[in-house]
Amino acid sequence: MGVPAFFRWLSRKYPSIVVHCLEEKAKEYNGIKIPVDTSKPNPNEVEFDNLYLDMNGIIHPCTHPEDKPAPKNEDEMMVAIFEYIDRLFNIVRPRRVLYMAIDGVAPRAKMNQQRSRRFRASKEAVELVEEKEKMREEVIQRGGYLPPEGIKERFDSNCITPGTEFMDNLAKCLRYYVSDRLTNDPGWRNITVFLSDASVPGEGEHKIMDFIRRQRGQPNHDPNTHHCLCGADADLIMLGLATHEPNFTIIREEFKPNQPRPCALCSQMGHEIKDCQGLAREKQGEHDEFADKIPVSEQEFIFIRLAVLREYLERELTMASLPFPFDFERSVDDWVFLCFFVGNDFLPHLPSLEIREGAIDRLVGIYKDVVHKTGGYLTENGFVHLERVELIMQAVGVAEDNIFKKRKDDDESFKRRMKEKKKRMKAQQGPSFVPRGQFAPQALGSRDRPMAVQNARHAAYEMRMQGNQRNQEAAQSLRAMIKNGKSVAETSDSVDTRGVKRKAEDSDSEPEPEDVVRLWEDGWKQRYYKTKFDVDATDDDFRKKVVKSYVEGLCWVLRYYYQGCASWKWYFPFHYAPFASDFKDIKGMFSDFEKGTKPFKPLEQLMSVFPSASGNFLPTTWRALMTDPESSIIDFYPDDFAIDLNGKKYAWQGVALLPFVDERRLRAALAEVYPELTPEEVRRNSLGSDVLFVGKSHPLCDFIQELYRAESHEATEIPAEFCHGIQGILNLDEDPILPDKPVESPIPTLRDIRSSCAIGIKFQDPQYDDGFVFKAVILPGAKIPSKVLKPGDFEQSNRGRSWRPQLGFNPNRQQAHLDQSGFRKLNHHVGMNQGAGHFGRGQSFEGQHSGGQYSNAPPPRNYNQGNYRPPRGNYPQNQYSWQTPASSTPYTRFQQGAQGWDQSYQQSQQSQQRGRGGWRPAHGQQDHRGGGGGGGGRYNWS
Repeated sequence: MGVPAFFRWLSRKYPSIVVHCLEEKAKEYNGIKIPVDTSKPNPNEVEFDNLYLDMNGIIHPCTHPEDKPAPKNEDEMMVAIFEYIDRLFNIVRPRRVLYMAIDGVAPRAKMNQQRSRRFRASKEAVELVEEKEKMREEVIQRGGYLPPEGIKERFDSNCITPGTEFMDNLAKCLRYYVSDRLTNDPGWRNITVFLSDASVPGEGEHKIMDFIRRQRGQPNHDPNTHHCLCGADADLIMLGLATHEPNFTIIREEFKPNQPRPCALCSQMGHEIKDCQGLAREKQGEHDEFADKIPVSEQEFIFIRLAVLREYLERELTMASLPFPFDFERSVDDWVFLCFFVGNDFLPHLPSLEIREGAIDRLVGIYKDVVHKTGGYLTENGFVHLERVELIMQAVGVAEDNIFKKRKDDDESFKRRMKEKKKRMKAQQGPSFVPRGQFAPQALGSRDRPMAVQNARHAAYEMRMQGNQRNQEAAQSLRAMIKNGKSVAETSDSVDTRGVKRKAEDSDSEPEPEDVVRLWEDGWKQRYYKTKFDVDATDDDFRKKVVKSYVEGLCWVLRYYYQGCASWKWYFPFHYAPFASDFKDIKGMFSDFEKGTKPFKPLEQLMSVFPSASGNFLPTTWRALMTDPESSIIDFYPDDFAIDLNGKKYAWQGVALLPFVDERRLRAALAEVYPELTPEEVRRNSLGSDVLFVGKSHPLCDFIQELYRAESHEATEIPAEFCHGIQGILNLDEDPILPDKPVESPIPTLRDIRSSCAIGIKFQDPQYDDGFVFKAVILPGAKIPSKVLKPGDFEQSNRGRSWRPQLGFNPNRQQAHLDQSGFRKLNHHVGMNQGAGHFGRGQSFEGQHSGGQYSNAPPPRNYNQGNYRPPRGNYPQNQYSWQTPASSTPYTRFQQGAQGWDQSYQQSQQSQQRGRGGWRPAHGQQDHRGGGGGGGGRYNWS
């Protein structure tokens, strides 16, 4: 969903919806890795029936990760995707269904956003290459060191689009993966697997929703099915609420902002490319043995409990003294609809509604005030009552002027605070050199007596080496500048800026683009329409045209969420939205969408969303239409385009001003090159079907085998009793996976399956008559989950009280905690020696202190009584993991570790067994003392 801050707002307002996942890890004995048995009960103390994977949220981080080295080739990417799915399956452990949905051809309304993203990605890639070349020249001129440029083909993420060879290969690999797991993994043997690859039209999450809707409409559907949907998009929350299923949970990666990334020029951490100095890379270990073995922290997952979100909304949306009966399910649908106004993937948000400014709360407040006048709810089963929506928009329009003025005041206030903060930080700036390690300055009263000096000669030697290195680097840079023809005076600014007059570009205020619209000043509406649409504000007909298109968009989006795609052709034909005050007389602006529209074919979509730089994924003759100056559609593929910040600060927040693709002109141009497609390209350009897989032990397996033996080419319905009430239509697959037959591995590093235990067949969702309306209600027989929230939880969401995360679905899980010795050790080894990097065997930890959360904070006074003195000895960094699941030891082992790590690890174990720093259990043992916590726990140090 096009609201980047939506989940952050939601999790802060309703914190109890978030539950941290407990994950059982694979064990290793004598170098043999023993996988987790996923057939055992879920450690999160909840059992899920169906797991749905929005695969594009898995494919992107596995193919071009931001927090670790990228895979070297396509085979490694596929293996990474397999491992990611395995990890999710281990956490969720579905018992009935696994549904994997890859984005297929999208509706035209979505293609505009896809086009914008892909053109931006291409533009940013070109700009990055230019910036790297420029910075490389500057660094070399200053005498800096940079590693030689390797010849490495850049992975173009635009290939993750239906119709490319990459997506075709991914579908083949996933078929192999499913067959392998159904054959070898006991947790998979009784589940039904659905694979909807990129050849099946529709966005991944909406294919999943269509499956759920159509199964809910069947008489044998279990209304108490517990669904779990994996994906990072915020619109999954809306889609989950729109199902009205009482047991719906979303699993997603826990977002951690401001994660460090390596410099794009020198590949070192700690700075961006614009700040690169070209310094030589520090050794990782005594002999640089850890250079390519830097461990990466594993991404953690969280559950979002929509049942708890429904509890919050029930309290917030309940209204008394209504002129019509209150229906909570209808009010949830209205809440979902109101969220569309702050942004989505298909429409730009209204200028006066920003989620960071509390737009949703404002809309809900207006809704509760106005609903008494509307005579009913805004929506019903995905259809909009426009005359009621107009009352909401007019109420927002009245406040628009004040909203724009307050936005300007808040922005100016924020700039003043940031300027004052910079001044305070400069005033508090410490000396240029501060001793580290055991010689670091300590806060008064931090310990009863000074700590004994350990290995002073070596520590002093290291400090001298660091000082000499800085001097050598400065001298080298100075000599290089003088050699390039610069004087000492010219180079002094770059060597040391202290005592030098500040340059204009170093000032506190950053240059910002001029905002010619100035929404906070009178005449803002006239300037907006003149600047954004190049029309006069007095042109009422044009404004009505924009409003009419936006109203159609609101109706299309809500129908898309509740009933499926109403039109594959419709799209919003403008880059900007109208004002709320322009929504007048909208009741008659929309009647219905065109019937019988069809989606694009995969290669046609590629021509609609790809820039010319990604034309290598297209057939040669099609690619020429993007670059040939004589092409009739060359204007669809500009090499450069403007980005309108539209009041924002960063380019990624702006509006890409790209021309809209004219479908008729595109089809006319493609008609000339269609005959030149090869048979393989024709196959990739065709629309496919979902595939259903089951194992030999599944009740449906024998039924499918009989269909293949009979070579039945007629569509056959699934008997409901064979598959937990799941129904649909089966058709024979042209290239099926069959039991007791071999399956060839498409990945050279993975072995073939000699005798598969899986069988696959084409699947189609249950069909309904045209005009059928799926009811947005709780199904009969559904059991509403027990209430989770307490009165204090509602107060926390409003008053911002401290909140402690929950592990798993059991709110009474005993949390582990630290005793006094644990706090002492935490203060000493984390606070004093928290650094970045890795240390080889025998390398001292001194001199590596880089500050941290505990570096300047003395421990609680009652933990520093007596004559305690921290233990001696060196300890490996990140020795402790402050998260202790019941089935794991309290230590984190580095998977990429070498002998140096093992020796340091054993030394730390021996040191702890001696009891100098408080008792700790030995490796592989549990702490059975009182208060140790029987289960896993997360620490909240508040």
